[in-house]
Amino acid sequence: MAKIQGCYGSRGISGELETGRNFAIVMELVRFVGHWTLRFLGGLGRILLLLRSVLSYVPRVPKDWRLVIRQMAVFGVDSLPLVLLIGSFTGAIAALQATNLFDKFNLLELARPYLGSSIATVVFTELTPVLTALVIAGRVGGAIAAQLGTMAVSEQLDALEIMAIDRDRYLGMPRVVAALAMMPVLAVFSNLVAVVGALVLTTLKFGISPELFFDSIQRFFRTSELVLGLVKSAVFGGVTAIIGCAEGFATTGGAEGVGRSTVRAFTTSAATILVLDALFGYVL
Repeated sequence: MAKIQGCYGSRGISGELETGRNFAIVMELVRFVGHWTLRFLGGLGRILLLLRSVLSYVPRVPKDWRLVIRQMAVFGVDSLPLVLLIGSFTGAIAALQATNLFDKFNLLELARPYLGSSIATVVFTELTPVLTALVIAGRVGGAIAAQLGTMAVSEQLDALEIMAIDRDRYLGMPRVVAALAMMPVLAVFSNLVAVVGALVLTTLKFGISPELFFDSIQRFFRTSELVLGLVKSAVFGGVTAIIGCAEGFATTGGAEGVGRSTVRAFTTSAATILVLDALFGYVL
């Protein structure tokens, strides 16, 4: 009897230990999920509050036009060479994939009258807005976070507050307005070079004449598709700027903190751009 009781007692103890370990694992999972949920909601709230403050200063754009013009140069002129490079290869790759797909199923001859329009639709509504926004998020969004983060850790933002200068008006609003204004312009240039890149590839590899290519665009492409791409570009640019500003303003921890803010600005902007693009596709 003693042996049997000892056996059952050891099993009971091991069962309690196993239950305790399972409970600890569950609690650790709950703690992890709760921590990241609170962190996400805190960051989202910080971004929304900053967006509200920035929008309240938009009527001051005529007075602060010099600040806006300076940021428009950063978003537009300085970023244009890289955007043109990406756009040209975007069009060529889109054309290559479309023609290879039709050729795979022996439908290339049938699809020739529609190639220009199909490539333009994909480029104007999806590839150009998303890829241009990702390039700007990496080039400008990260730079915004680094600049403002450096100002935060070096107490320059505190100096602005002492001088009664609102950082949201002086630093945030010009960047957001410049992004909203210049991203559609960059998208237009990217669309142009993308179409040229697609035309060159389809002409050289598949012998599609420029007349047939542009006739397809003229007959089947809709203006609403181009407008949708420009609206997407403006939204993506505004999101990139506001996230970069929010991460920069919240920077702490010296040079290491500036690096973390820069990385967070790009990764958060890129993820948000892709999520918003999926929502645009689902709703529209």
